[in-house]
Amino acid sequence: MNNKVTIADIAKELNLTGATVSRALNNRKGTSEETRKLVQAAAEKMNYRRDRIAWSLRSGRTNIIGVIIPSAEINFFGSVVHGIESLANQHGYNVLIYQSNEKPEYEKKAIETFLSTRVDGILASIAKETMEFSHYLEIKERGVPLVFFDRANDSLNIPSVVVDDFKGAYYATEHLLKQGYKRIAHIAGQQHLKIFKDRLEGYKAALVANGVPVEDELVYIGDVSIHAGRQAIQHLLSLPKPPDAVFAVEDFTALGAVKELKDKHIDIPGDFGVVGFANESFDEHITPSLSSIDQQTVVMGKEAFRLLMELIEGNGVVSQQTRTKVVLEPIERFRQSSQKRLG
Repeated sequence: MNNKVTIADIAKELNLTGATVSRALNNRKGTSEETRKLVQAAAEKMNYRRDRIAWSLRSGRTNIIGVIIPSAEINFFGSVVHGIESLANQHGYNVLIYQSNEKPEYEKKAIETFLSTRVDGILASIAKETMEFSHYLEIKERGVPLVFFDRANDSLNIPSVVVDDFKGAYYATEHLLKQGYKRIAHIAGQQHLKIFKDRLEGYKAALVANGVPVEDELVYIGDVSIHAGRQAIQHLLSLPKPPDAVFAVEDFTALGAVKELKDKHIDIPGDFGVVGFANESFDEHITPSLSSIDQQTVVMGKEAFRLLMELIEGNGVVSQQTRTKVVLEPIERFRQSSQKRLG
């Protein structure tokens, strides 16, 4: 049986110092790209395997990050995780994923698990039901790097990566107006979450900018689900002056709206327009295909990881050089469900 290959073995093979090999293997500053590639190629050829326990004890790092997502059933979060993992793998990090199921008690369990595992940092998207944030502040107080993505809370002063929700909602609402719809409703989400509040404000701003009055009866506050979309349409169609279009806070809510409208034999987009938000994978495959706002999910994941790395390299300290917020541009994906004026 072969003896375990060590850093000293690689150094001897390449006629380098052990310190140089160590820096190259750990992607640390102080080695050229040529040396780094040479060392990593030799390590792979010699079947070098790092003793992670010993290494973490020496370095104070585990090369593990924790990621909290609200739901694994939503493609949006899977796509963000894909972006996170693509860069994490390049930088030698392993990713632990914990699903909160939109509940604060599961967020707290995730944080306990991550802290006991001694992760180097945490990426998180806040659960819909989270109203109190002491568990996130505890991470901050312990000096563990933390970055929010998608769902953030600016009052906590925690770095974040988000899309411009206000602008995306503005685009969606203005698009419906340009298509000739006159009474546009909004199926909103829980207003204690900034992203849903910003989308409501973007909807209102687009109406005002286009000379359309904001009517409170056309705003339905739901729980962000297919069921909420169905309930919203039932309520909105019962109004004395029902709407002829709806901007839904996200795509599952929009899907519920489409289902209810089809059950009532209302033509989409001829008699009623629908736009969602998130550009979920099913949008292109339903009939009619669903108009939506793309949140650049893979880019969001990559930017969240980069921001976390800045904090890890700075030992959790937010310096003047550290970015505190990255805001991505929303991208319009308008399809059949809102294209009243096709042709």
